[in-house]
Amino acid sequence: MCGRYELHTHPAAMALAFGIPIPPDIEPHYNIAPSQMQPVVRLAKDGTRELAAMRWSLVPHWATDKSIAYKTINARAETIATAPAFRDAFKRHRCLIPATGFYEWKKVGAGKQPYHIGMIDGAPFAFAGLWSSWKNPEGEWMDTYTVVTTTPNELAAKVHNRMPVILAAEDYARWLDVAQPNAGELLRPYPADEMKAYPVSTRVNTPKHDDARLIERIEVEDPEPCTPPGVDED
Repeated sequence: MCGRYELHTHPAAMALAFGIPIPPDIEPHYNIAPSQMQPVVRLAKDGTRELAAMRWSLVPHWATDKSIAYKTINARAETIATAPAFRDAFKRHRCLIPATGFYEWKKVGAGKQPYHIGMIDGAPFAFAGLWSSWKNPEGEWMDTYTVVTTTPNELAAKVHNRMPVILAAEDYARWLDVAQPNAGELLRPYPADEMKAYPVSTRVNTPKHDDARLIERIEVEDPEPCTPPGVDED
């Protein structure tokens, strides 16, 4: 699963990476957790890309209350075309979820060690996402999203048995355009040789901690390091 991620890129860099107008100031967040409002890229009615603030944890349009969101922070790539909570969004409402890294927890002895996973060059990237609009009993609309997950690549598999679907930049348009056939082909593990993973402080376990120290590498005794062969740790 993907239960935490971080985004700290400059707004101009985000605009360049995702083909959107330069957004207003976006505060960096180093410990994004479910239920928080975060920027998501989707297609506007005129077909252009827009940045929209949405709540993480998808609430389907047909839900009678938002309690379902506790179970919908992630959507499994293998079942999104048929799962009741996600199939409508897969057909109609796909999005890009900007990130500069995500966290997974590796079992070590009796505990778990958090790892930060991202691109070798630190560049922003996008998770494949789905979004939905839901009207609460008071008649207010709320936009929500979920992160699509898949089997892990060779790097992520050393930490966890799932990873978010990371889309290549050249596939952004195809994922967003729901008229494009066979978009499910994009829901695969991202190449491990373009990524890096390293241990970080257990401070990330607590959502209220949200500062740049969370992405700093720490030294731990790990018999199975998570750096791909041929990649130097920095």
